[in-house]
Amino acid sequence: MSWNWQAIIEHFPELLKASLTTIELVVISCAIGLVFGVLLGLWRLSPILWLRALPAAYIFFFRGTPLLVQIFLIYYGLGQFATFRESVLWGPVFSQAYWCAIIAFTLNTSAYIGEIVRGAILAVPKGELEAADAIGMSKLQKLKRITLPRAFGIMIPAYSNEVIFMLKGSALASAITVVELMHTAKNIISVTYLTLEMYFAAGVIYLVISWIFLFAFRQFERHINRHKRYVPPVVNNPNPPI
Repeated sequence: MSWNWQAIIEHFPELLKASLTTIELVVISCAIGLVFGVLLGLWRLSPILWLRALPAAYIFFFRGTPLLVQIFLIYYGLGQFATFRESVLWGPVFSQAYWCAIIAFTLNTSAYIGEIVRGAILAVPKGELEAADAIGMSKLQKLKRITLPRAFGIMIPAYSNEVIFMLKGSALASAITVVELMHTAKNIISVTYLTLEMYFAAGVIYLVISWIFLFAFRQFERHINRHKRYVPPVVNNPNPPI
């Protein structure tokens, strides 16, 4: 069996075009999921037990069930309810595979991000919070100026991993006919029968996208945690003690 490089070169632009849809799915779902995840993380830290139980149940469900099942439940399941079929969002949103995939990805990733945020907030040094209390900051001021900024700096590595997991999980959108990278690769294979070549090309594109995301997160982490690289200047004492 010979390796068909010509077929890879010929179909590579088509795969690259489909990868834009993959990037859209990941960026939109992870951006919205970050907002929901922060709210879930704060909610999980509520001192009231029954309030903590609600986000805990949400996180348990979406972390404990397969992403593919969640996609199917949203894409095929919502149509079983008249409330969704008769809503104004049925045509433009709930009946569209693209938006159903984004909804499923957002709900899934927000559950993971919620736990990441909760852990990051708990990892904020107590001394910084005590200093905020000492200068008379309100709870909201402490949250905006100390807790969340420090938590974001702590959670960036874990959040970047979640984005990469979501990038790889985005291939499941092909199961509901979203024309993204994996769906396009399968369509090309059905015509050319070049399974290894097309999956190899798709894998290379996934790898490059992953590297770009990781590089961007690494630069952002260096920027937001630049205080860790600060070295105080050495001042020579002109009058050293005798």
